[in-house]
Amino acid sequence: MNRFEIVTPTDLAHATRLLARENTMAIAGGVDILDLLKMDVAAPTRLVNLKELKELDGIDVKSDGSLRVGALAKVGTIADHPTIKERFTAISEAAENAATPQIRNLATAGGNLTQRPRCWYFRNPDTVCLRKGGKTCFSIAGLNRYHAILGGGPSFIVHPSNLAPALIAFRASVQISGPNGARTIDLERFFTLPTVDPHRENVLVPGEIVTAILIPKPPENARSNYIEVREKQSFDWPLVSAAAMVATVGSNSKEVRDARVVMGAVAPIPWRSAAAEDAIKGHPLDVARARDAAEAALKPAIPMSDNAYKVRIAKVVVRRAILKAAGIEEVA
Repeated sequence: MNRFEIVTPTDLAHATRLLARENTMAIAGGVDILDLLKMDVAAPTRLVNLKELKELDGIDVKSDGSLRVGALAKVGTIADHPTIKERFTAISEAAENAATPQIRNLATAGGNLTQRPRCWYFRNPDTVCLRKGGKTCFSIAGLNRYHAILGGGPSFIVHPSNLAPALIAFRASVQISGPNGARTIDLERFFTLPTVDPHRENVLVPGEIVTAILIPKPPENARSNYIEVREKQSFDWPLVSAAAMVATVGSNSKEVRDARVVMGAVAPIPWRSAAAEDAIKGHPLDVARARDAAEAALKPAIPMSDNAYKVRIAKVVVRRAILKAAGIEEVA
């Protein structure tokens, strides 16, 4: 690990000016950045400490039913927030599934969205893979058990965020601040495919940081669910995850008026499936239709040599997330 200094900015404008400088990175909860430093994947000469910027913290429930989640809000706080639990259930469930209680009480919402890939080639200090500026994604001919089955190429990493699929299911957007001012962008458009740029995961440019997550009021009669499958029940990243938001035409109806289906850990970005949504919108929902939606979601999948199992798991997870969001029990 190289020597670096830690600078605490006085306000947001000061923070963005500092972050625009060369070899500078932000630190908040520090969960991911410390791993990157220890593995020599990142070697900044300066860390900008965001933890004192109180305007980036907190969860605000607006009078119109929407939410503002500060980028520094703890993942554990999101999991336990009563309004999020009741009305944005998938987001609470996604937060509760992240890491361990100790890490959830340290990790931030903004950090969860902007963490770097967990790919073992990217994290290995002895390999210079495509994402680190090299010419090769070593997963193509190497060990790819945990890599992408959708949207891959030329890099086949998967995005590690638990929160992102659930937030996208609720049409969340992110507020971004930088040296050139502020902007708001749909979270679905925040993440970047390798075909656009194989060296980064999102649209942030030097000096920019996520300041808040904005979540609109859910549709009427909306329910949601988040499911993930891991190799072990203790601290682990998901093999596959899925978030579903289903809104019916009436409180006692099974006819779907609106739906969002988003998968995680299957693609370089959180992967929304419009095909799965179209398969259930405008129809009464039952197990057969949820199964059709899951098949549609995974139809474009192109597994690698060692990860075809993820296709089968993803179909089950998508089907179950849709059914549970709609309050339908699947009898084994």
